[in-house]
Amino acid sequence: MPLALYNSATRSKAPFVPIDPANVRVYMCGPTVYDKIHIGNGRAFTAFDLLVRLLRHHYGETQVTYVRNITDVDDKITARAAERGIDIGVLTAETTAILHQDLAALNLLVPNVEPRATAHIPCMIEMIELLLAKGHAYVEQGHVLFDVPNFADYGGLSGRDLDEMLAGARVEVAPYKRDPMDFVLWKPSDDHQPGWASPWGRGRPGWHIECSAMAKRHLGETFDIHGGGIDLQFPHHENERAQSMCAHDGRPFAKLWFHNGFLTVASEKMSKSLGNFMTVESARQHLPGEVIRYALLMAHYRQPADWSDAIADEAKLHLDRWYRLTDNVPASDYDASLIAPGVIAALDDDLNTPRAFAELHRLASDAAIGDDHARAVLKASAQFMGFLSQPAEAWFRFVPGGKAIDAAWVDQQIADRKAARAAKDFAKADQIRRALTEAGIILEDGPAGTTWRVGA
Repeated sequence: MPLALYNSATRSKAPFVPIDPANVRVYMCGPTVYDKIHIGNGRAFTAFDLLVRLLRHHYGETQVTYVRNITDVDDKITARAAERGIDIGVLTAETTAILHQDLAALNLLVPNVEPRATAHIPCMIEMIELLLAKGHAYVEQGHVLFDVPNFADYGGLSGRDLDEMLAGARVEVAPYKRDPMDFVLWKPSDDHQPGWASPWGRGRPGWHIECSAMAKRHLGETFDIHGGGIDLQFPHHENERAQSMCAHDGRPFAKLWFHNGFLTVASEKMSKSLGNFMTVESARQHLPGEVIRYALLMAHYRQPADWSDAIADEAKLHLDRWYRLTDNVPASDYDASLIAPGVIAALDDDLNTPRAFAELHRLASDAAIGDDHARAVLKASAQFMGFLSQPAEAWFRFVPGGKAIDAAWVDQQIADRKAARAAKDFAKADQIRRALTEAGIILEDGPAGTTWRVGA
């Protein structure tokens, strides 16, 4: 069965046919770096990462161009920097560094291009000038605004009409707007706000024009897939689509729109007021990144998903089992030919991760009864999905809280225990084992000797 994906714009699933199979082009809305990303953001990035892996499997590693932006100019950034009393550049550099650590922990692929908004201001100004020249935008009181009623297909992505959108949206009522739904393309900056020279005076871009300009710069006027969380469908993606199509004489912006569902925490909406707001950084202090990744992929990406300690514990148990079963599989170069056809078939069906995980569990059951081929297939298939990325020894030595284990000290204790047992001093050997257990170290004696891992 060919790869089939759900398109939010058409609200239907259909076979995916790239514009150019030699260069499949995809864009993922990245974060606004005023704060650390939360696990809901992590779900969006992880789902899109799996999609990119699948596309590269089908079309080739070098045939997929993956762009994921960073928004580093925004009023939220300005406000947070002022609140902390630091320079905007210091804030964005600090937050971006943590972002990259978070995404690496989730074993996300590095995009081909990671454009930053501040490096693309001329592209944004150029697009705004196009919109003005074509009558889709206007200047008022130092602002440039997109004329929403002028675009007849506005709402085509979200499936809403203007009255419905106006009733349900948080619309800024401003005297410089001709229509309440009009949105800002460019706005003036005072001395305390970041700004750039433009034909309309010193100012800064609106949020929506940033992604449109960066996508065009790196992927062209029309590209294959645009992704993000369902919360971005309106107004952000709706506005991106409108201004890009108007700038390019009605030509399509993205051929397919990929949106993931919401994430709750213990069945409640995540919010700071409820005390259940969880960043990826805080989660990875207590859990290996692959556990977070597994938990975020357990539900189908388009469905609502929940995060809880029980779900994370389940993910950890499955990964522990896979690491044990594949420990003896040679750590040779990744062999894509071993990926289970059942895993690919499941993912080809609109990234059906529950079905893919079921296939991996079946392989694990075969591996558990001594099927060496099943072990190799399990390892290749799990690695394809972003798991089993480290030696089992390292996996079982993860320490919650980021505390370091003195591996040399542990190895010396194991050597002392071995010497005590050889001298038949079993009391000393037991004493060493108890001391290690109290330190959170579990010893496992086997035919090849004694190994150790961090215990619960």
